[in-house]
Amino acid sequence: MEKVKIMIVDDSRVSRVMLANELNRTNFEVVAQAKNAAEAVELYEKHHPALVTMDMNLPDADGLECSRRIYEIDPAAKIVMISAMKDASLMARGREIGISAFLQKPVNTNDLIDTLMALCQTEVGKVAVLRESYAKAFVKALQQGIFSITGLHSEVTLELDNRRFLDVSGVAVIIGLTGYPQGRAIFYLDAETMHKVSAIMLGEDSVDNVSEDEAIDGVEEAANIIVGRGVSNINNIFKDKEMRITPPGTISGTNIRIASPKLTTFKIQAATRAGNIYMNIGFAEGE
Repeated sequence: MEKVKIMIVDDSRVSRVMLANELNRTNFEVVAQAKNAAEAVELYEKHHPALVTMDMNLPDADGLECSRRIYEIDPAAKIVMISAMKDASLMARGREIGISAFLQKPVNTNDLIDTLMALCQTEVGKVAVLRESYAKAFVKALQQGIFSITGLHSEVTLELDNRRFLDVSGVAVIIGLTGYPQGRAIFYLDAETMHKVSAIMLGEDSVDNVSEDEAIDGVEEAANIIVGRGVSNINNIFKDKEMRITPPGTISGTNIRIASPKLTTFKIQAATRAGNIYMNIGFAEGE
């Protein structure tokens, strides 16, 4: 998935490096860094980034003038002012020339990502950010969690899932995601794989030694651990608006249909020698 290109304009090298480090851990790729207005204009013409973060105080012109010059090149440019000052007069002047949003230093990662995501007007941009910044945290959690719980190695894939219904035959554990972004995780597998995985978790040599209730309980515990790990992976990057998980709800049977309306959803599949293990991660749209 293509990353969202961004340029940082700030006269402080420390500020540029700190901001770039935060952004490069998500789906925003820092393609240029400028220390003054002249360099910013030159680099914008060269790279045409999707987004620009703009410091107010630059050595050769203020951030408003620098932004004005960029808008002369590209009237559709998306610029976020990041400044120690955030007064009404500054914002009014900025809006007059077209600046999209204003953040105050020190900016926290969540506010920055939230703002940049809001400026990704195309659906592709929003999906890319959710995929790289959030869904991939659950990919890592699923692969590592399966190995730590069962010792099973897995090949894991991730893809966008546009279905509005998830059909399951076997067992599905549904766990809500609270905080930001809100959503839900569904951990599911077929009955045969459920018994094999649970037998490994319980140290049994045969699936015949594992009751249906024990198998379901084993899958529920594994889901709780793995989804919790995914949330922790996200919280390690976005430290202010922490995500949390709700208590799991488990359903089992055949031809189970679970709706996922108004969610941007990703399907994660882990192929193991015991069978395929799936997670369906959905994030609320419009957040």
